[in-house]
Amino acid sequence: MLERHVELIVMDAGGVQKEAYFHQVPCVTLRDETEWVELVELGWNHLASPDGEELTSILQRRFEAGNLDKSPYGDGHASTKIVSAIMQFAEH
Repeated sequence: MLERHVELIVMDAGGVQKEAYFHQVPCVTLRDETEWVELVELGWNHLASPDGEELTSILQRRFEAGNLDKSPYGDGHASTKIVSAIMQFAEH
């Protein structure tokens, strides 16, 4: 509930990075690497050392960036599309 109702998440937990994306909330991960590199590549997640200057710079860029609407995980309707494709295949 907390993740869903914030503008930005700053943390060092691996799983929270993905949860933030699913709630459409950008995050800053206070680590040097992440297992969710696609979220970094798309701009939903930023890596930063806990150094105040680097973190301040990332936060400033984030709030100047505007909306992020790219989705590396599809549109959430995969099962509907699969059932439709199976039904079309079965009709032929």
